[in-house]
Amino acid sequence: MERISYQELPEGMLSNLRRLEDFINSSPLEKTLVELVKLRISQLNGCAYCVDMHYKELKHYKETELRLSSLVVWSETPYFTDKERVVLSFAETLTKLDSKPIQDAIYNPLTDHFSKSEIAFLVLAIAQINTWNRLMKSFLFTPGNYEVTR
Repeated sequence: MERISYQELPEGMLSNLRRLEDFINSSPLEKTLVELVKLRISQLNGCAYCVDMHYKELKHYKETELRLSSLVVWSETPYFTDKERVVLSFAETLTKLDSKPIQDAIYNPLTDHFSKSEIAFLVLAIAQINTWNRLMKSFLFTPGNYEVTR
């Protein structure tokens, strides 16, 4: 049961978060890569609502079942590109923060695949899905009802 429904959220909260989503979606980052990050972070955070949503989004983008089912163990499989591996490693590190700065060994490989602007968008996308995960886990939105609309 939801603790707080969409209708009970403070006015402007979702619209402002959606504006930030639109800003991220207007970035030069590949949509499927961003969705892959969103699904992985949602798995790490145990957000059932967001796992459902981003799984469905990736299916819409024609992602394979093999890669989707293996995402939870991505580092142990051959199904992900070097670029995806760098991003997934960075996303996991940024999600499971400790008191130390992100190590160069995690950050520097990003520069082989992305411009500084793209890295900034990537950081924002990771921060945004972590925000959504925390909201959904707090409010207990019901998973399973999300439908891709495009």
